[in-house]
Amino acid sequence: MECTVRWHEGMSFIATTGSGHMVPMDGAPEAGGRNLAPRPMELLLAGLGGCASFDVVMILQKGRQDIVDCAVKVAAERAAEDPKVFTRIDMHFVVTGRGLKPALVERAVHLSAEKYCSASIMLGKTAAMSHTWEIAEV
Repeated sequence: MECTVRWHEGMSFIATTGSGHMVPMDGAPEAGGRNLAPRPMELLLAGLGGCASFDVVMILQKGRQDIVDCAVKVAAERAAEDPKVFTRIDMHFVVTGRGLKPALVERAVHLSAEKYCSASIMLGKTAAMSHTWEIAEV
């Protein structure tokens, strides 16, 4: 896996992923950015949410659950001093479907957090992590 990040202008950068996709990033205005794209640390959280959601959806589909949507809110706290690492990350999943079994949703979230989601397990080495969930019936 690889990625190339190039300085664009000001404090904006463009990442080109190994799969050929481009992702813009920009800094906050107080740091010289123009607020035209997500901050790099926001993308780290987005990647975490995507990785964990991928696992949850796949596990529930394999378990023959009638899932129609999965959303995860990822909220983080950072250290006050440099390096401003994440010190706490809370993930809350809302899984929507028909007749979803709570035990299977809980199992999917747990398996993602403890076994499959590389991002969650890696970030959990420096940040306290919580994973909560709820079911929304359609």
